[in-house]
Amino acid sequence: MKIVIVGASGTIGKKVTEAVRGENEIITAGSKSGDLQVDITSTESIEAFYKQIGNFDALVSVTGSGYMGPFKSMTAKDFNIGLQSKLLGQVNLVLVGQHYVNAKGSFTLTSGILAQDPVIMASNLSTVNAAINSFAKAAAIELENGVRINAVSAGVVEDSPDYFPYFPGHIPVSMDKVANAYYKSVFGPLTGQVFEVW
Repeated sequence: MKIVIVGASGTIGKKVTEAVRGENEIITAGSKSGDLQVDITSTESIEAFYKQIGNFDALVSVTGSGYMGPFKSMTAKDFNIGLQSKLLGQVNLVLVGQHYVNAKGSFTLTSGILAQDPVIMASNLSTVNAAINSFAKAAAIELENGVRINAVSAGVVEDSPDYFPYFPGHIPVSMDKVANAYYKSVFGPLTGQVFEVW
């Protein structure tokens, strides 16, 4: 299989890349690293990215940023960070990518536990994560040629201790469990699912 991983250099991205590599052809991508570079906030960059890759079998998106800060001082500009990057960035990877993915291929997006279990200063990411989950469910019933789409929603991962203070009472999730959820989405038969790893 020809598998594209956007965000492959991140904490989760590295583990996912390792998990799906096997005998597959892996193309890694990021905003500044990887085999190819792509700016997910630009549809022009995404289109150019896919033209470089050509047809592929699976795309895994482990990328996108959001805004964390007090709700009281949050502005529309702050909130737009998550909308343009983590939400629309991943949505556009699918909207453009559907014209390049092979029949029976797949898309795997990344949301997160904040959609169901919000924490202080994360209303932007909670909103974005919930929207990604809904997008995966809705797109699944319209994608053609047997193409599948799922989202992986993980809790704070054990390899990101800097984030632990923002998630009081949350039990960190093992990296192997998270990587296995992406593996299941890429190689399994399910579509329109949100794989929760908490």
